[in-house]
Amino acid sequence: MSLKSWAALVVAPGVALATQGAMYAMVTPACSTQTRLQLHLVAAVALAVVLVLAVLAFSECSLRRPEPGSMDSDEAQGRHRFLANMAAAVGAFAALVIIAMWFATWVLTPCEP
Repeated sequence: MSLKSWAALVVAPGVALATQGAMYAMVTPACSTQTRLQLHLVAAVALAVVLVLAVLAFSECSLRRPEPGSMDSDEAQGRHRFLANMAAAVGAFAALVIIAMWFATWVLTPCEP
């Protein structure tokens, strides 16, 4: 399995979790300045990172033909494709989580009691 798939499988959920923490930490400054710009920037950057990771993992899903004379079996190719597909799915799910958090930023004001 390549580094692209591992990044989407491991890093993307971590980015979503870090986004939640960063957005929560920025609520007080956003309330004091009456602007949500910081919250939107954090969500936009995190979404961009996660989408790039998901697209890179999805690019690994294509079936690579083994070179003539190589020892790659059909089973190894199947495992590689399965893990790449799962990494792309995890990356897409992390993107949906970030979008859901971002939607709450659009709807609610940071100064809700």
